[in-house]
Amino acid sequence: MHLHQEKLYTIEDIYALPEGTRAELIDGKIYYMAPSNRKHQRIVLALCRIIADYIDSKHGDCEVNVVPFSVHLDEKSTIYVEPDLSVVCDKHKLNDKGCFGAPDWIIEVVSTDSRRMDYFTKLFKYRTAGVREYWIVDADMNRISVYDFDTEDVTEYSFNDSVKAGIYDDFFINFN
Repeated sequence: MHLHQEKLYTIEDIYALPEGTRAELIDGKIYYMAPSNRKHQRIVLALCRIIADYIDSKHGDCEVNVVPFSVHLDEKSTIYVEPDLSVVCDKHKLNDKGCFGAPDWIIEVVSTDSRRMDYFTKLFKYRTAGVREYWIVDADMNRISVYDFDTEDVTEYSFNDSVKAGIYDDFFINFN
């Protein structure tokens, strides 16, 4: 009996996609990404401004990056993602092709098509890769899930709350 073997894709396959095609590579499988809606873009832009302003005000070494920004979670090039926001504090991980290694903080803004990926697949991959903190912002559920992988804590917030960024001592984002 011959079993069908699914093709495993590589980073070269991602780079060979037609220009403008957005996709992620996780364990040899390509996941195509739908364009974001306006609400999603507004949340990403607002969070990027707030985080970048905080880092600038502290003359910090970290850098905030907004989608589309390439993150290669492993050296084997089997996990390539484009988080909505990523904060990288180790500049040695950055080059013109993106981030090579785990960012310190990742934020994903959930869309209808990304719900399962954000809450399950990426959660596991980010934790395993060494991301320190992962936020899932879910506007449809009025919820921000904060995963602090350093302490293994998970805290849920609503859009009426101020949420503390765990990688900084004095940084809160008011979602209200």
